[in-house]
Amino acid sequence: MGSILLRIGIIAAIAGGFWIFRDQLTGNAGDLAIGDCFDVPEAQGDIKDVQHHPCSELHSGEVIFVGDLTGQTTYPSEDVIEDFVFNTCVPAYQAYSGVDLMTAEDADLGWFWADEEGWNDGNHSVICYGTNKAVTKTQGSIKKAA
Repeated sequence: MGSILLRIGIIAAIAGGFWIFRDQLTGNAGDLAIGDCFDVPEAQGDIKDVQHHPCSELHSGEVIFVGDLTGQTTYPSEDVIEDFVFNTCVPAYQAYSGVDLMTAEDADLGWFWADEEGWNDGNHSVICYGTNKAVTKTQGSIKKAA
């Protein structure tokens, strides 16, 4: 009985440690959630993992929107994604940050979406994140105060 309790305790400690340090671990880009801060990868193309950070630490991106591109039966072109971003993520940026992306001098927007294989497997998510054009990394959240 003591052995089982010890094992349960170890598993709980590992799970708790993961939860506590989640915002400082490298993780799948597709697992990002609204409010997550991370380092935007410098590489272009197929992005698998990103480095998470608490927003209070230096980071280069903050997720402002996660949603599905609906009504698309085939893998979307870049034009379709860009239209979705303009019509969905730009207003989401203002709702999240209180800043009008179209008139802000330093605010910018980036996004991730699944590759064709992921899309065909049912991942139709688009993840939009805010960045700052004036600096490589910033500290603090861009989320407006409630």
